Amino acid sequence: MTIGLHEGNHPLGSARDKHTHKGNKINMASTAPRPGLLGRMTMRKSVAQVQRETQTSELKRSLGAWNLVLLGIGCIIGAGIFVRTGNAAALHAGPAVLISFVIAGIVCAFAGLCYAELSSTLPVSGSAYTYSYTTLGEFAAWIMGSLLLLEYGLAASVVAVGWSGYIVSLLGDIGLVIPRELTGPTGHAIMEAGVATGGNYLFNLPAFLVCITLSLLLVLGVSESAKVNNIIVAIKVTVLAAFIIVGGFILLSNLDKFTPNWHPFIPPNEGDGKFGWDGILRAASIVFFAYIGFEAVSTAGQEAKDPAKDMPIGIIGSLIACTVIYILVSIVLTLIVPYNQLNVPDPVAVAVDAFGPQWAWLASTIKVGAIIGLTSVILVLMYGQTRIFYTMARDGLLPRVFAKVHPKYQTPWVNTLLVGVIVACAAGFFDINTLGDMTSVGTLAAFGIVCLTVIWLRTTHPELPRGYKVPLYPVLPALGILSCFALIFTVETRVLIFFGWFMLGAIVLYFLYGMRNSELAKGHTVLADDEMPVYREDNPGGGTVHRD
Repeated sequence: MTIGLHEGNHPLGSARDKHTHKGNKINMASTAPRPGLLGRMTMRKSVAQVQRETQTSELKRSLGAWNLVLLGIGCIIGAGIFVRTGNAAALHAGPAVLISFVIAGIVCAFAGLCYAELSSTLPVSGSAYTYSYTTLGEFAAWIMGSLLLLEYGLAASVVAVGWSGYIVSLLGDIGLVIPRELTGPTGHAIMEAGVATGGNYLFNLPAFLVCITLSLLLVLGVSESAKVNNIIVAIKVTVLAAFIIVGGFILLSNLDKFTPNWHPFIPPNEGDGKFGWDGILRAASIVFFAYIGFEAVSTAGQEAKDPAKDMPIGIIGSLIACTVIYILVSIVLTLIVPYNQLNVPDPVAVAVDAFGPQWAWLASTIKVGAIIGLTSVILVLMYGQTRIFYTMARDGLLPRVFAKVHPKYQTPWVNTLLVGVIVACAAGFFDINTLGDMTSVGTLAAFGIVCLTVIWLRTTHPELPRGYKVPLYPVLPALGILSCFALIFTVETRVLIFFGWFMLGAIVLYFLYGMRNSELAKGHTVLADDEMPVYREDNPGGGTVHRD
C-alpha cells in the first residue's frame, strides 16, 4: 500500500488524501503500530522521514552560517545581562555571579555540543522535539514539546518584562511617564527604592504591546525578520563592547578604588539559596535561561541553506561568543557597583551612572542598547516557539491550524499570532522572577533530555552518518545530564510544584488528543520509494542499510 504527498499548499498534504503521485510515493514501513501501550508511546519517525519532511516544507531556505550565529547571539544576549544579572548578584551570588555565568556556560556547552551533533544528523525544524521523536519515540517528543513551551514561550515573556523596565526608565528620562500601575505584574506591590508605596500594579502594558508588535513582524517572514535581527545584534554588541572597554579603562586606572567591591568575593551563606556556594548555583539557574540562543538556532533547520554544515557553526559559535561577553560584562558590573545595589531592573545602566557625570551620555546609550537587545531576544524566542508548534501540528499532535502557512509570506501566521497573544498575556500579568524560574526548569530538563538522546542514538545506531560528533563521548553528554538536573533542584519548591502540575497536564493532553491524532500512528509519510533505510530496524528484509 502506498500514499502520496498532496499536491496542494499544505507541507504534508491532507492526512486523508491517499492519491499516488509518481516520484512522491511513500511506503508503509516502520510505523506499523506495535502491540501494547508502551509500543504505541515509543513509536518513532525514521531519519529518512525527517529528512523527507525537510524537502517538502514550504518554509524558505534563506539563512546561512552567519545568519545562524547572529540568530543565536540575538537570543543569548538579553535578559541575562541587561536584567537578571543584577537580581542574581544582589540576592544570591554577590560578586561571584561571575562564577554563576561560568557554570551556566559550561552546562550549556555540554548541551550545545549535543545539539550540534543531533542537528548535523537531523537538520530540520522542531529541534529537540524532532530529535526526541526520531530517537526516543512519540511520547518523549510530546514531553519535549511541552518543555520547549516553557523554554521559548515563557522565556519570551521574561525578556518582555525586562524590556518594559528599560523602556519605562528611558521614557522617564525624557519626561514621558507611563502610569506606574500599567508597568508591572498584576497584584504586586508598587515599589519605590525598595519600599512599598501602598499601591498595586494592574498590568504590564509595555511588555504586552512589544510581544504583539513582534508577532506581527514574524508573520511577514523569517527573511525579513532575520535582516532586522542582524542589525539589532550589531547595535547591542557594539553597546556592550563600549561598556566593557570604557569600564575596563576606568577599572584599570583606579583599581584600588574598586577592588573592595569584590571583598568578599563570595558573601557568607545566609541559607535558602542566599550567597555562598548555594547562592552561586541558585544564581546559575537564574541566568541559565539566557543561554538558550544556540538551541533557537536548531529550530531554523528548514530555513538554513546548508543545515549539516551551518547549524553546528551557528550553535557553537554563538555560545562561545556570548559566554565571553557575559563574563567580561559581569566583571565590570560587579567591580564598578557594590553588588547589593544591583537589585534593579536596569543594572547595566546603574553601572554606567557610576562611571561619573562625564559618561552620562553613555548611560542613555546603554538603555537604548538594552531595549534593542531585549527586542531581538523576544523576536528570536517567539520565532523558535512558532516553528516548534508548526512541526508538532504537521505531525498531528497539535491541531492543523498551527501548521497553516500564509500563501504570500510563507510563514505559519495563525500559529505566530496565537503565540504572540499567549506570550503577551504572560508578560502582562506575571512577574519576571516567577516567569524566569519556570523557564529555567523547563530549559534545563529539555537540555538534559537532549544529552540523553545523544547517548541513546550512539548506543543503538552507531552506524548513522554524523556531520559532527561530541568529543570525549560519553563523558560530556553524561556530564550534561547530571549538571542540568542538578541545577533544576536549586530553584524554589513552589516552582518545582508548578512544573509537576504542568507536566501532568501535558501528559493528560497527549492521551486525550496527541495519541489519537498522530500522523505517525496512521502510517503516513515514512520512507520514500527507492530510498534505502537508515536505521537497521527500518529494514526488516535484511537488505543494505544506507550509511553515506
